[in-house]
Amino acid sequence: MTEITKLFDIPRYQLKHYNLDKAFVTKYEGKWQPISTQEYINQANTISRGLLRLGIQPNDKIAVISTNNRTEWNVMDIGILQIGAQNTPIYPTISEDDYEYILNHSESILCFVSDEEVLAKVNAIKANTKLKEVYTFDAIAGAKSWKEVLELGKDESNQHEVEARMAAVKPDDLATLIYTSGTTGQPKGVMLSHKNLVSNVLDSQKRVPFENGKSKALSFLPVCHVFERMILYLYQYCGVEIYFAESIEKMSANLMEVKPNVMTAVPRLYEKVYDKIVAKGSELTGIKKKLFFWSIELGLKYEPYGANGWWYETQLKLARKLVFSKWKEGLGGHLDLMVSGSAALQPRLTRTFAAAMMPIMEGYGLTETSPVISVNDARNGGFRVGTVGRVIDNVDVKIAEDGEILVKGPNVMLGYFKEPEKTKEVMSGDYFHTGDIGEIDADGFLKITDRKKEMFKTSGGKYVAPSLIENELKQSRFIEQIMVIGEGEKMPAALIQPDFEFIKDWIKHKNLDIKLDNDSIESSPIVLDRIQKEIDKANEHFGKWEQIKKFELTPDIWTIEGGHLTPTMKMKRKVIKEMYKNLIEKIYRP
Repeated sequence: MTEITKLFDIPRYQLKHYNLDKAFVTKYEGKWQPISTQEYINQANTISRGLLRLGIQPNDKIAVISTNNRTEWNVMDIGILQIGAQNTPIYPTISEDDYEYILNHSESILCFVSDEEVLAKVNAIKANTKLKEVYTFDAIAGAKSWKEVLELGKDESNQHEVEARMAAVKPDDLATLIYTSGTTGQPKGVMLSHKNLVSNVLDSQKRVPFENGKSKALSFLPVCHVFERMILYLYQYCGVEIYFAESIEKMSANLMEVKPNVMTAVPRLYEKVYDKIVAKGSELTGIKKKLFFWSIELGLKYEPYGANGWWYETQLKLARKLVFSKWKEGLGGHLDLMVSGSAALQPRLTRTFAAAMMPIMEGYGLTETSPVISVNDARNGGFRVGTVGRVIDNVDVKIAEDGEILVKGPNVMLGYFKEPEKTKEVMSGDYFHTGDIGEIDADGFLKITDRKKEMFKTSGGKYVAPSLIENELKQSRFIEQIMVIGEGEKMPAALIQPDFEFIKDWIKHKNLDIKLDNDSIESSPIVLDRIQKEIDKANEHFGKWEQIKKFELTPDIWTIEGGHLTPTMKMKRKVIKEMYKNLIEKIYRP
């Protein structure tokens, strides 16, 4: 078998071409435990046989909720898909109400969860759903284990039924329902077919410079996010060993243990990595400190393909030897490629990490496009700072008259589950409306300039693109989160969540007379004055009508749990506006 048309063909392709001893590696009780490609397929078949004995029919929905990425998730995924059922992954961090809505809307009849915390959430609302049973990956007293399904599938006498179900699945059949975290309203169930995801794997694969069969990846972005899920299929297709990070807190330790060649992340993580490196550099003294910051200044001017000329490249060679090589060593020593998606990546990070020989290839896509539309590739002149790369093969992008990016291709979703009207709203013939504003340059590089829905008009009739201003200001180490406001008002303003951790270090370093609690920091004239300087600096990049004239700091940290952010770390603008009504009043109607 060489042709891949369905997702469960991918593990079999890996078996034929790479047959890895370590297809997946998860840490249990302090020890990394691998399973081979053959064990992966065997376990998926066992799950399929067990599910058949539980009476699972084609098109039944099975929810999978895991706090961390792990081997079991992937075994379940293939086990579900190859009997014509659908995997409905759910974000572990959402509320019980959202769990209830998604489980009911998807009509899920079984649910597999990772741990006690998720189990408690599901059990709290189980009676209001159609769930027949909940199984756990961790061994939990009084709960049914996923191993019971494995046990049920041990008897191979119904394997012929599994094979018959596999043969009956068509490439255009529904494979998964992915509920978008949505910054407004109820989540929508995006219907993705086998063909949607398989085409995206095969067309994205041409943009990743893996040494097939010889690379290692560290995975930690939630696999319920379509970006990481497609990447995991892509790794499998390329024969990449996949290690699952224990948690975001243990990322540094896991990087040193695994020494991966590749990892994927969202911009927020790269920002945190960069800020930590800079904070360590700030602790240096004398010539070492000077060298460190000279290297960073050099990195911030980086352009690919030697565009800055021989003198810059000579200096860069020295900076790489003396400073940047240590950065790479601190992240395991073998990280040759990082991939970024989900939100805009600041150009300073693109430049500096590329200068440090760990290029971040920024891509662009949505859940509805399975997800990749375009991605940078350092080979063949395919990398341009400040863009999301060239559009991948077999996908067609056109820019509408109002600047919106429209997409057509085999990766475009089947539609929103049970919501034909909402599906119609985002489709023009075969073209999907992304809701993003962008442009394609003369060399075919796509650049995102804003979210269509987020642009607003001031009372003076001027348009403001908030994300451009926000991305500029988020480069400040004093600012953790920022939301630009001002629709219908006389001027743009901003709500800012300061980077309390950094500011506390700054207060200690400067020996300032400010208490080290969030309320004191938020109301300190010294801190306010320092943040004003950051805003003045950023304002220089914008027209008078776009400049931030006033701002207010929020005393609390913006989190997923607090309702400020979606599970993919995007701001819930309406929610934030509602939460800080009093601060907005203070800005505009003091």
